[in-house]
Amino acid sequence: MKIRLDKFLADMGYGTRSEIKKETAKGSVTVNGTVVKRPETKIDTDKDAVCFKGEPAAYIQYEYFMLNKPAGVVSATLDSRETTVLELIKDSRRDGLFPVGRLDKDTEGLLLITNNGELAHHLLSPKRHVDKVYFVRVRGQVTKDDEERFAKGLDIGDEKKTLPADLRILNCGEISEAEIIIREGRFHQVKRMFSAVGKEVLYLKRLSMGALKLDERLAPGQYRRLTEEEVEKLC
Repeated sequence: MKIRLDKFLADMGYGTRSEIKKETAKGSVTVNGTVVKRPETKIDTDKDAVCFKGEPAAYIQYEYFMLNKPAGVVSATLDSRETTVLELIKDSRRDGLFPVGRLDKDTEGLLLITNNGELAHHLLSPKRHVDKVYFVRVRGQVTKDDEERFAKGLDIGDEKKTLPADLRILNCGEISEAEIIIREGRFHQVKRMFSAVGKEVLYLKRLSMGALKLDERLAPGQYRRLTEEEVEKLC
């Protein structure tokens, strides 16, 4: 991609366009080892090596963060009353980050934060039926009958029944634990599905979304950048 040198550096957080213009005039910027003093110079982000004050300045078009969302934080870009998931990301280089989909305020687990709208559309499109895996703890005994009902789709009060979901019982008792795979993203879907079979969700955590799995080393509230391999699998 070809862009102006001053935009390249401004996008990467090296200053405002006017600040970069002054630094460029001072000879603070090199392109492929040659001092460049014209801020309007076009840069090929895939080929040209840019240095600012002697330090390499790599261009990042898209950023991808895996967040282990904690309870009590909302999946939004802005909120006047609540802490948002974006406030937890401290070292982003690009504007325009947003959470891909949403998790309820009291739900924990995997949340992808990016500025790649095309990827977000791919993951969230109802036509894609991307698998989302959750760990759930509920009040009440989860039974084989529940597994069968989930597999057929449930009436949760919408115009259409849910798509078939995979329910796997982990522990059964007064408080039961299970894993569930859904392929939609309806409002409060997992909670409403369990409510439809007479169970109350006490705890909910997303474990994976498509090819992306939550890094178990991340404590609630912690995050990391996606690896190149993870990005390739998603894209």
